[in-house]
Amino acid sequence: MRPSLAAALVAFSAALPAQALDLGNLSDAERGALRAEIRAYLLENPEVIMEAVAVLEERQAAGEAASETELVRANADALFGAPGDWVGGNPEGDLTLVEFMDYRCSYCRRAFDEVEGLLQADGDIRFIIKEFPILGEDSVAASRFAVATKLVAGDDAYKSVHDALMSYNGAMNAAAFTRLADALGLDANAIVAEMASDAVTEVIAANHALAQRLRIGGTPTFVMGETMLRGYLPQDRMQAIADDIRAR
Repeated sequence: MRPSLAAALVAFSAALPAQALDLGNLSDAERGALRAEIRAYLLENPEVIMEAVAVLEERQAAGEAASETELVRANADALFGAPGDWVGGNPEGDLTLVEFMDYRCSYCRRAFDEVEGLLQADGDIRFIIKEFPILGEDSVAASRFAVATKLVAGDDAYKSVHDALMSYNGAMNAAAFTRLADALGLDANAIVAEMASDAVTEVIAANHALAQRLRIGGTPTFVMGETMLRGYLPQDRMQAIADDIRAR
């Protein structure tokens, strides 16, 4: 068993005069000897450095988590109660999951089936979608089409369009949106006309402002309860986090 650094320092200090135990009173020679003792110990036991780094990383992670929790609490109304958002899953669920997503984001597309599976398997999660287009003009156009659909045709139509866009790989323009709306039995002309409205702009702008306050710069980003989850997560990992939140 390797000796602890504290034990090594105790042994070193025992060899010093009593007054030298005050580190501020060490002579240059004593200070040099102490540094040499510490260096020798670390060279003989380099794993101590890794242990110290691990402790530091844990403390930093805990600090970041606490900071993110405060951000979520400070923005709870905009996160969980914005009138322009689509709400699915179980609207009366005991836990809310919010997703900031972009239709052109490959990881959002991977996460789509994972989230759908989670909502079906758990049955007690309220799910909110935040349209957060950040990957160029096609992303913005797709989000405008989805938000316009909700405003013109309601929540069920929005979900149908959202699901279709998550697997759509074609052009993001008025002609494509018209074909998609027609295929879903929606009023394509009304929806396409609504895409340029101030109401659509306000929904997307509000989501961008909220993301900035929450320090969100990528997609997908999830907020589950008061916990920020950045990036793609498989269904089992999301379920484990949900279970942990409920157990607290």
